[in-house]
Amino acid sequence: MSQWEDFRFEERIREILQEVTYYREGHHFGRPFLTAYQIAIEYAHQYPSDFNQIGLPIGGRGTGERNSLAQYIAGQLSKRMQSGALPDFEGGFISNNHLLEISFENDNQRITSSLTDTEYDLSIFRLR
Repeated sequence: MSQWEDFRFEERIREILQEVTYYREGHHFGRPFLTAYQIAIEYAHQYPSDFNQIGLPIGGRGTGERNSLAQYIAGQLSKRMQSGALPDFEGGFISNNHLLEISFENDNQRITSSLTDTEYDLSIFRLR
């Protein structure tokens, strides 16, 4: 089995996206998107034992790591969406145009995206 299957990523990410706080129910924009960072943070909160076994940091600038859970999640979701394996998932990007920084909160720790001010845009995902 793969790490994706061993740690039940698809099932768990689907639950995370379904449970996202949705303040504007019925709005014509539909469900809100989450970044791969937000999904990784929530995965770590809901499944701390699995997160520790995976052994990757959430990600972000200054971790000193080249691989991260956010990067893994974004890559796997993108690959599986492109193949048609996740037809009810939707993805997109937040452009880096005029974006200086985007940060996330994780247990009172600030995680700053390592993608801002680079040639890579920030991946976002939601359920249709």
